[in-house]
Amino acid sequence: MNAELSPGLYIVATPIGNLGDLSQRAAQVLANADVIAVEDSRVTAKLLQHIGVKRSMTPYHDHNAEAVRPGLVARMGGEVVALVSDAGTPLISDPGYKLVRDARAAGHLVVTVPGPCAAVAALTLAGLPTDRFLFLGFLPPKAGARATAIAEVAAVRATLILYESGPRLAATLAALAEGLGDREAGVAREITKRFEECVTGTLSDLAARYADTPPKGEIVVIVAPPGEPAPASEEDADTALREALTRLPVSKAAGEVAKRLGLDRRELYARAMELKG
Repeated sequence: MNAELSPGLYIVATPIGNLGDLSQRAAQVLANADVIAVEDSRVTAKLLQHIGVKRSMTPYHDHNAEAVRPGLVARMGGEVVALVSDAGTPLISDPGYKLVRDARAAGHLVVTVPGPCAAVAALTLAGLPTDRFLFLGFLPPKAGARATAIAEVAAVRATLILYESGPRLAATLAALAEGLGDREAGVAREITKRFEECVTGTLSDLAARYADTPPKGEIVVIVAPPGEPAPASEEDADTALREALTRLPVSKAAGEVAKRLGLDRRELYARAMELKG
């Protein structure tokens, strides 16, 4: 049993590029863990070498999680188990939430050691609205499934964040332009590394930019939310009122349409009376 830390699960964020971004607390937890659950032991070994420690590691990824998870949860009763991904915050587009769920269900301590996250870092670089955002992870690789996924979020009034690979980037940007309209967007890559860049423009411009020159490195795409919808016209209001009046009395019809179209209820009531007459 570790004398420095209480037994349990420690979710440790690691650098997304620059090793200097590893927090002092994260380094302390990794140095004192009884075992570190890793995506790739070769990647984590380099990080441990950077802080000058050697610890026991066990692979934990999509292909072995079901088999490995029970043993890790059992160890949390008396040992410090650290969970890391290859880069960034574990669980964000990486396996891990089931491990957290099972650890909590078993009554073990669960601690987060926050730090770098590529999605949030890219959001801060792009100059797009940050008050509401939706993280989509990776879109499906097949065109049909990708178009369906994009259609599902087309009306969401939030900045969209997704991960993508270089070879698929141009096709994804074109699909986003087709499904969302030609919104403002950004492509961030190699964040915190020597060749960090964030290129902004419309989705169609960015798709054209990368069509013949797929970029290298880890890529985050950030897409602006939809613009404000155009105000309803008098024709829209009359159409909605006529339909509502087939089901509801004048007052309720006016209230329903006012709420749906964002129009003045008193004016709609007067118009509904005219239509009714």
